[in-house]
Amino acid sequence: MTTFGKIWFVGAGPGDPELITVKGQKLLSQAGAVLFAGSLVDHAVTLYAPPGCAIRDSKDMTLEEMTAWLIEQARSHATVVRLQTGDPALYGALIELARPLSDAGIEWSVVPGVSSAMASMAAAGESMTLPEVTQTVILTRVEGRTPMPDGEDLASLAAHRTTICIFLSITLMHKVETALRSAGWAEDSPMLVVHKASWPGEQKIVRGTLADIKQRCREAGIASQAMIVASPTLGALHWETLARSKLYDPTFTHRFRKASA
Repeated sequence: MTTFGKIWFVGAGPGDPELITVKGQKLLSQAGAVLFAGSLVDHAVTLYAPPGCAIRDSKDMTLEEMTAWLIEQARSHATVVRLQTGDPALYGALIELARPLSDAGIEWSVVPGVSSAMASMAAAGESMTLPEVTQTVILTRVEGRTPMPDGEDLASLAAHRTTICIFLSITLMHKVETALRSAGWAEDSPMLVVHKASWPGEQKIVRGTLADIKQRCREAGIASQAMIVASPTLGALHWETLARSKLYDPTFTHRFRKASA
């Protein structure tokens, strides 16, 4: 009977090698084989792998070739890592890759990673939520070659007027603009685009409005690997007034602190 090692789906984070989790880095240091998304994951992350580790770039592989490679490596190594950009559970084809592993009787687990949505807001010094402004974040994309399920078109989601982080859509900015306008967003609604969030020396931050963000991105030369954010919270650092969080308000009592005012 063939004995297999364990396959780990590890989130590499948004690009900065130091934003991988401690657990992810530890698994890479123990790995006998690493399959990494070369078109998206900064190659520096693979430097955590030990000497002699079998390292393969998946950018030219089909899903079937990737799963076959992982299964073959699991025959020889106790720890095999599939290194994915951001978080494996978000636009990472996790279930498509994991199903053949389960069918083959191979154990697998997931180590979460920092999403580019979070890294983009961190880079810009923005908050996704604010008291009395929005308490909801929508992570989505616009329809391209991959269709959107019924009811999940951007215009329908944008009608909620929450923070919207739009993945994989920078080349479809015209669709983003059309959807937001259809949902009633004003021309002066603030917009944020971050290219290669956290990537050392490559990150670009573009701010604008619904009316001019497309042109600003064109001027900045951004045509790939970018997060688009539309949110009523953008620019709050410079607002004249801001509703306070009740948790830290001196008039608010909770189980760890009594009201002091």
